Amino acid sequence: MTTVTVNGIPREVSSGPLSRLLDVLREELGLTGTKEGCGEGECGSCTVLLDGVPVNACLVAVGQCDGRRVTTVEGLQEGPDLTPLARCLIDGGGAQCGICTPGMLVSASHLLARNPSPDEAQVREALAGNLCRCTGYQRIVDSVLEASRLLRARREGASP
Repeated sequence: MTTVTVNGIPREVSSGPLSRLLDVLREELGLTGTKEGCGEGECGSCTVLLDGVPVNACLVAVGQCDGRRVTTVEGLQEGPDLTPLARCLIDGGGAQCGICTPGMLVSASHLLARNPSPDEAQVREALAGNLCRCTGYQRIVDSVLEASRLLRARREGASP
């Protein structure tokens, strides 16, 4: 058995240690927010945080996660409402077909947690491992920058 803390909850998984983390999350744990795009670590659709670091879940064996923390897109949720980042992606047209969106959310959330005031180049660098075939990226980048502005305003107690 592998014990992994997923979205703050300790879980024992029965899948073999060489099973892909992506498959365990989706099939055994029912966390279908993490998507499979390419299955080869090229597209970033399956990005999750492993001990706070973005990784492609399709390339990680679940046995490597024993005793570690995994955060999926579901774990980013703040109660019943969308996160400001998710709301900005929707409102700004940065989320279209939805395959890349979970990975984008995880990568962008990681960026904003480390750097609450990124510039456009920093956003683009943070999202470089996430491919989108629908938007052309500018709307995604603009959405992350808007979320950054809203989150800063919230922290400072000002109106956005």
